[in-house]
This record gives sequence, structure tokens and C-alpha cells, in this order.
Amino acid sequence: MKKINPVVWFEIYVSDMDRAAEFYEKVLQIAMEDISDPTNPSIQMKCFPSDMEYYGASGALVKMEKVKPSTDGSLVYFGCEDCEILENRAAESGAEIIQPKMSIGEHGFVSVIKDIEGNSIGFHSMK
Repeated sequence: MKKINPVVWFEIYVSDMDRAAEFYEKVLQIAMEDISDPTNPSIQMKCFPSDMEYYGASGALVKMEKVKPSTDGSLVYFGCEDCEILENRAAESGAEIIQPKMSIGEHGFVSVIKDIEGNSIGFHSMK
């Protein structure tokens, strides 16, 4: 049986799409793309860049009624060269550092922040 990574998509809920997209584009140094939900045109979505040929899951920022940003839910980790760089970039962009860069032994390093929308997100690096 072929082994796969079980996560294929994630959503980070936001209250202000423009503010959130600007934050993530600046911190991750990416460009996000508008996408739509064909079943509900009132839902706003901006997708993180992705390429199905490479390792990892993609996802989107999502603004929809009755769903609020929170630090109480699941935690998404963004892979990077050095999580301290992204942690610092996030703090400069208005995020709160929850867990500064720390070692997780042979698995590298992580840091956790509270983004400007109120969500907890993490960064992971091997150095």
C-alpha cells in the first residue's frame, strides 16, 4: 500500500481578508491568489501558492459567516529555511509571538505566533 501524508488542504479563517492576505504575503514572501467556492459565492478565499508535484499541503485564507479566527483550534505549521526569520517578520507585521524558536531535537525547530487575525500558526525549520 502506498503511504501518503494525510493532510491535503487547510483553511485559516479570517475576519478581514485584505489585512490577512497582506500579512501572510509579507511574512511568507508569497503572492496569494483569489479563488472561489462554487457552492457558496459569499465565501471569500485566497489560496496559498501550491504545486501538486511537490511535497506538502496547500490551503487558503477563508472569510465566511459564523466562522471566527481563534487560537483554540488546530495549528498549521509553515515550513521555512529558518523559523526565527519568519517569526521576526511576523512580529514586525503585528503578530504576537506565543512560542519563540525552540528545538524539537532531531526534528528541527519550531516557533508559534498569533497572527493579526487571532489565529495561532507555527513555523518549522531544520536549522
